[in-house]
Amino acid sequence: MAAMLRIYLLLLPLFLSGIVTNVLATVFILQNSCSYTIWPGTISGNGAALLGDGGFALSPGATIQLPAPPGWSGRFWARTGCNFDDAGNGHCTTGDCGGTLKCNGGGAPPVSLVEFTLGSGDAAKDFYDVSLVDGYNVGLGVRPSGGSGDCQYAGCLADVNGNCPKELQVVDGGGAVVACKSACAAFNTPEFCCTGDHATPSTCAPTQYSRMFKSACPTAYSYAYDDLSSTCTCSGSDYFITFCPIN
Repeated sequence: MAAMLRIYLLLLPLFLSGIVTNVLATVFILQNSCSYTIWPGTISGNGAALLGDGGFALSPGATIQLPAPPGWSGRFWARTGCNFDDAGNGHCTTGDCGGTLKCNGGGAPPVSLVEFTLGSGDAAKDFYDVSLVDGYNVGLGVRPSGGSGDCQYAGCLADVNGNCPKELQVVDGGGAVVACKSACAAFNTPEFCCTGDHATPSTCAPTQYSRMFKSACPTAYSYAYDDLSSTCTCSGSDYFITFCPIN
């Protein structure tokens, strides 16, 4: 009996540690509401854990849960039109991350992004946003669940590809618009990229193109300094991330 008690006492801290870890973990629930398969990509910042091995296939209607530790930061995005071999090598029409299923870098623009920085203490705030700064390929929505604070819905529900100006369009071999470039990617000038003499909020103003993105998706980042109406906060929440929230 004494030996069993000693073993129990030795294992108890590990057991309790597992409980605390599970309680504190934030869960991202990714759902594919597109009518086609997508290949979500993930990337982590500051040496944080890589979620979902960096990338995976998600069929129409499917969901996946990815727990993240406190303090995690990173991005999620959808890749479309992918073709990978058994070794995980291949290419995607949009959002490609170096020709591999499991990303070890970000998605190639134009791509819609959802970005997170999770809090690391009791009642610490999570910061999150949907960004079209790198352009647009599919709709995105983020809905907090079970948190406290402002906890706003963020997303881009509009079909930006359907209204993309010709000079920003990316088309596939059949002529269909599959993505919409940012003005920075299309023209590479300081005015559109917020660089050089336009590298501060006071010198980099909205443009006709960022206004187009903002009009279509009011709660998403439309250019680099679009902070006031685009950064969201919540505490102690899980997050539903939906691709093509309105199909």
